[in-house]
Formats: sequence, C-alpha cells, structure tokens
Amino acid sequence: MEIRQLNTFRTVASTLNFSRAAESLNYVPSNVTMQIKALEDELGVRLFDRLGKQLVLTTAGKRFLIHIQSVLDKLEEARSVVHNSENLTGTLTISANEVLCAYRLPAVFQLFRSRFPGVRLIFRSVPNQQLKQTLFDGDADVVFILDEPVLSTGLTVEPLLEEHFGFFVAPDHPLLKLPLLRLEDFHEEVFLVNEKGCTYRNMFDRSFEQKGMDSITYLEFQNAEAIKQCAITGIGIAFLPMKTVEVEIERGQLVSLPWNIPDLHVYTQMLWHKDKWLSPIISAFIDATREGIVMTENRNV
Repeated sequence: MEIRQLNTFRTVASTLNFSRAAESLNYVPSNVTMQIKALEDELGVRLFDRLGKQLVLTTAGKRFLIHIQSVLDKLEEARSVVHNSENLTGTLTISANEVLCAYRLPAVFQLFRSRFPGVRLIFRSVPNQQLKQTLFDGDADVVFILDEPVLSTGLTVEPLLEEHFGFFVAPDHPLLKLPLLRLEDFHEEVFLVNEKGCTYRNMFDRSFEQKGMDSITYLEFQNAEAIKQCAITGIGIAFLPMKTVEVEIERGQLVSLPWNIPDLHVYTQMLWHKDKWLSPIISAFIDATREGIVMTENRNV
C-alpha cells in the first residue's frame, strides 16, 4: 500500500469521478484506475461501486476513507515540521455559495496566492444548505457560509462580517413615486428571489408571513446575477445582499427601496471541522481570509 494510492483514493472519493480525480492529481485516468484496482486487490474489498455512469463509495470504502483521512493529515503534519512555512506547498479545498465566491472571496484568493504561490487552491461552489456537510464528509478544508449565526458542536465557526440586505428596483419603478411604502403596496408586485432552501430566502418568506402577506408572486433564480438583470429590466423587485448590487447602484441601474426586514441578521462566516488538524496551509489561509475581508471592507468605506 503506497501513500500515492491513498491520496488517489481520497481524491476519487471526493470527486466520485476518475477523470476529475486524474485532472486534480495530474495523472492520466488509466493511472488512477490502476491505482484504485491495486488498492482494492490488496485490501480484498471493493472500495467503489460503478452504477452505470455513477461512481459511489461502498460501505467498506466509506470506512476506509475515515481512517485514510486521518493518516494523510498526520503525514501532512509531519511534513510541515521540516519545511519552512514561507515555502508552503500542497492542496487546499475551499467551498462557498456563488454569492460569496463572486463578491467576497476573490480578494482573499488573490492575497493568499500572492503569498503562497506553491499551494494549489481548489474551489467548489456548493449550495448554502450543503456546505456544513462537506466539512463532515471531508470534502472541504474550509467553507464560507452566508447565514444567521451558526451554532455547532462539531464545527469551529468564525463570523467575519454582517451582510446587509435590501430591496432593489429599476430607477423608473412605480413604487419609487410613493411618499411612503405600506405592506399593501406590494400585493401586485413580483419579487425576484433565490430558490427555496436558501437561508435568506427563508427569512424573506418568514417576514412577510408574519405580516399576514402570504399571496406573494415570486420569480425564483439560482444566482444573484440573474436576479439583478431582471430587476434592471423592470421585471420586479430584487431581494439581495447589498454587496451584490454596489456597482449597479453606483451606475444608477438599481435603486434601493425604503423597506427593510426587521431582525434580519446574516453574516459571512468561515467554518472548519473542530477535529481537523490545522496544517500550516490551512492556518495561513485562515489568516489571509481575515486580512483580505477587512481590506476589502475598508476599501469600500
């Protein structure tokens, strides 16, 4: 049993795709297949089932992965003590939803890459409601969540900053002509929102239901960009984090409505598994995140 086989197994278990694993490891797909077969032959069990075009971990594979993750983490820890932290090398896997990926993390990634060019960053966009599970499954080292304050006994949670939300419309929207907005003014309007399951979409629904308004017309989208473009063309009222519309407001393409959801407290938060060893790479990334987020906010003040 070779270390490279264990690393290959972990990568295949993470991607559940031989071709993507090969690309991540800079191997040809046949090499990955050969390593997994050799590992299965040595162990005498199947680690993966091939169900048509889908690859899934067997029960034995899931058990093996738990122990292999620990072994490889210890190996990385051992390697780190004999290397200068300024010359870090290795791989770091980060996950977040599309909003944080587009509007918060680019500055962090740029700062980290400028300091540690030898570290390979892998980013995976994951829906907000699935992010915490990626840490328990070992699919990510650090994740970023846009949510109400997260409470968890199994995860370390670090709030980075509070995100402010609002309602945004095109400059010629009829509601902007009203001297004062009332709840009934929204009855015939179309709200442009994220799909159900998104944290702040749930808060949006809860707020209007508490006010007794349960017959709202929605258009649901998977990403903020689509919501913005539809609002700009006058289709409806966008409900989004303020960070996502800064450029459009500056250009005069969108205007904020004087209407807020009370008690809406959503934070950009950084999470990692509390039992995970914080290697020099992970520690350096966490430090770069704290610095990068603050730098970005100070630039916008």
